[in-house]
Amino acid sequence: MNFSLFFVHFTWVTLAFAILFPNAASAATPPKPQNTSSSVKVPDYLNPSPNPLQFPTKPQEVRIQQTVPISLAQALELAQRNNRDLQVAILQLERSRSELRESQAALFPTLGINSNVTNSGNGFTSNSSQASTSFNGSAELNYDVYTGGNREATIQAAQEQLRVNELNVESQALTIRLNATTQYYNLQQADEQVRINRSAVENAQASLRDTQAREQAGVGTRFDVLQAQVNLANSQQELTNAISQQQIARRQLATLLSLSESADISAADPVQIAGLWPQTVEQSIVQAFQNRPELQQQLAQRNISEQRRRQALSQLGPQISLAGNYNLLDRYNDGVSITDGYSLGLNGNLTLFDAGAARARADQSRANIAIAETQFASQRDLIRFDVEQYYSQLQSNLNNVQTSSVALNQAREALNLARLRFQAGVGTQTEVISAENDLTRAEGNRVAAILDYNRALANLQRSVTFRGSR
Repeated sequence: MNFSLFFVHFTWVTLAFAILFPNAASAATPPKPQNTSSSVKVPDYLNPSPNPLQFPTKPQEVRIQQTVPISLAQALELAQRNNRDLQVAILQLERSRSELRESQAALFPTLGINSNVTNSGNGFTSNSSQASTSFNGSAELNYDVYTGGNREATIQAAQEQLRVNELNVESQALTIRLNATTQYYNLQQADEQVRINRSAVENAQASLRDTQAREQAGVGTRFDVLQAQVNLANSQQELTNAISQQQIARRQLATLLSLSESADISAADPVQIAGLWPQTVEQSIVQAFQNRPELQQQLAQRNISEQRRRQALSQLGPQISLAGNYNLLDRYNDGVSITDGYSLGLNGNLTLFDAGAARARADQSRANIAIAETQFASQRDLIRFDVEQYYSQLQSNLNNVQTSSVALNQAREALNLARLRFQAGVGTQTEVISAENDLTRAEGNRVAAILDYNRALANLQRSVTFRGSR
């Protein structure tokens, strides 16, 4: 047999394989999702270093150089682009694609070639014969013709794992969007709290000036001045605490967005209602069941366990493989031409007794199937509760927005009347201080009501996976 005959056999095997598995080549390279570029523009200097292992070693490298106001849309863009958890989920998805390609390699035969050159003789001190040099080469082809369903189950399990990781990327993106939105609202609330407390300090300073002027005019008392001074000190302390909370909220959002070490951010958007929810609670529950990636993940995990069960049972069936070998031998200077040979055969294997190991593995996978089904039901109930909870919060916070707006106008009017009464000598300083505190509390309640509504809306969008919110 020569090389041409060997390649004729190899070509025949390849053609037969192509006829038996016409979709194998296309299945080996699964399509990747297309990346869509966002139209939201963010400053490049907010992005972190591309080297994840880099860390600063000098104080000036971590000193905040500038504070940049960003919108919620820019914060979401930065979160999707830079968040480390999402990057890990994407890397896990790429790894599962490679694992799928590895499992699909079993659809093809394996071909190996090896060769060696050998020089041999009787020893260095013997002259009885000359040393001889020979060349030996071989090519081997192997293909598993029948595996009892193990190969197909392995590929399908890898496909389901790829689906799990795709859903995990989607779930991580939704969670990161929710976290970024919530922390942006937290920063807005911290900013508003600083503004409200600054206004309270200004009101307290104005009241102190009024009481001091009345004392100097002989129509006020030292007690009123002391009350105003204590009220001013309390307002200043609350302002200091609010500024500290504002700094913490900024750094929390910056950490989530994985910003540059020298950049800080502030909220650029005004505090206002983010929008209205267009669906009833029943429609929201049904849409959540259809869209939530967590439910699809549980179904994929169940399918993986089913394929693992098939893999275990396949070990009890026959295993048939095809093996082909071609050898080439040439001993130099022996007067004999090149010799070659080949072999082609089928190998069969059947496990008659394995002490129940394969069925035990199948029973383990069957238990995992039941676990996945139970977790699916539990996740479904939790999703319904989330929708109902945030829907209820959305409605109550909307009512609170309306109530707090009315209360804020009333508090402003009450403070004006209290000051006029105090200046006319028919009111007391205590009434003015109480009205100022009521105004501060009313402003805080209105901001809290609006942002609590926005948080409930963001959580409801996450619970339903509302397509319009992406």
